[in-house]
Order: sequence, then C-alpha cells, then structure tokens
Amino acid sequence: MKAYVFPGQGAQYPGMGKELFETNSTAKNLFEKANDILGFRITDIMFNGTDEELKQTKVTQPAIFLHSVILAKTMGTSYTPQMVAGHSLGEFSALVANNTISFEDGLKLVSARAQAMQKACEAQPSTMAAILGIDDEIVEQVCKEINDVVVPANYNSPGQIVISGSIAGIDKAIEELTKRGARRALKLMVGGAFHSPLMEPARKELAEAIANTQFLTPICPVYQNVNALSEINPEKIKENLIAQLTSPVRWTQIVINMIADGATSFTEVGPGSVLQGLIKKVDRAMVCASA
Repeated sequence: MKAYVFPGQGAQYPGMGKELFETNSTAKNLFEKANDILGFRITDIMFNGTDEELKQTKVTQPAIFLHSVILAKTMGTSYTPQMVAGHSLGEFSALVANNTISFEDGLKLVSARAQAMQKACEAQPSTMAAILGIDDEIVEQVCKEINDVVVPANYNSPGQIVISGSIAGIDKAIEELTKRGARRALKLMVGGAFHSPLMEPARKELAEAIANTQFLTPICPVYQNVNALSEINPEKIKENLIAQLTSPVRWTQIVINMIADGATSFTEVGPGSVLQGLIKKVDRAMVCASA
C-alpha cells in the first residue's frame, strides 16, 4: 500500500516552491489563490525571502502547507494515496491530500493556527529541546519529576524525542537527562513550547475555526498525531485535530501502525526529507526488535 507523509515546521528553506510556480500552471494558479486568501504575497517570501523571514510562524506554517499540498495536486495520476499522515502541521496537508478538507479551508485553518500559536508564544516565553540516545520512558519520568511545565512533545523515532515547556523547565530537564545518560540534549531555536499545555490559548482559538469548517469523509485513512491511529470519521478527525496543539506528536507509533496496516512504500510530499530519515530509523528499530 502507498503511504504519503507530509512534513511540519522546520522543513522550510528559501526558494521553496519557486520552480513549481515557474514550471506548472496549476501550481501557479494555486499559489496566486493562496496570496489572495492570506492577504499578502507569501510567494515573495517563499521564493526570495531570507531564513529569518521564513522562520516567522505566521509565514512558516502556511508556506510548508502550500508547498506540500500544491506538490501533491500537481503529481497527477501518480498520486494514489491509500493512507496518509502528517507531522504536526503536516496533518493539515494530509487532510487536504485525502480530500477531508478543501485547499482553501485548509489554508485558512493553517493561517489561523499559525497566528494563534504566535500569540501564545509571545504571551509566555517558552522553548523546546531535542533529546537523543535515551529511552522514551526515562524522558517521560524526568519530565514528570520537574516542578515546571515540561512535557514530551514529539516522539520522532526510537531514541529521538523532543520535549517542550517553560524555559526553566527545559533547562532543568536538559541538565537531568544529561546526567542520566542522554547522548545529546540540545535546546532548539524555536519561538515557543509547541504541543504542550502552554499552547492551550491557541487550542481554544483554533477549536472554533475547526468546528466551523466542513470536514468530509476522506478517500483514505489519516493516521493522526494524538493517538497514532487511522481515522476516516470526519467528526473524530476534527476532535483529534483540535487536541493536537496541546498533545504530543506520536510519529514513531504512526509509522509502526502504518507498516502494520500494510504500508509498503512511503512518499514524503513537501520540502525536505526529514520524515524519510525518521521512517528509516523506525523501520530499522522494528527489524532489530524482531530479530
């Protein structure tokens, strides 16, 4: 079975989508429609902007979404998804790609999500950190023991987890996890504590927008971040999507479940190839565990 996966924030790069815009009329029309919907020319920033301009959450998220979705829409008959999944922001791309929501509604939701998250980040300084080379269970235990907001945010692959929370909480967790044997504990250059309780104001704001958006029965299952399970029920998809902002991304389990359900190939649709690397790590761990 063919599985299509869609990247999240961090996959952006200057010039993304420019070749697609210049060589494909369908892509050009969709990019121009996006400029009109957003009320500013995001294509100017995507094609000619700096790294710093692209790193603004209100720009980054719509930019990655557009690159992923428009690429999928220009793949023609070669695009035949039998299951889809997206990492964090990428879940919105996946939901357009499997016809749960329209291109226009998807872009409006992503823009609303980005702005709500930006406000939450500005309201309370916070951050994230990548933790490598230590069991997930130890990371979870350390987070529970710290008397500050700090939680697992992204289960990316075996031995690679991202934690999220207050600056003080992250600093304490890095110190303790280093003592307990983490190969690496590195604070990330991000603007806030994504997928943590500190995103609750953004979750409430986005919930209203999602509730007022039409979700259709998809053409194939989406494996959702909050529980790593496949879903085709539009109302359940909505519920899980709302919960996503304050819940961890269970990417490791998503990949395991997709393989268990018959995925024989994974195609990453969007900028970069980060997800392909994570999928290979999960696959190797599964092979070792079964040996």
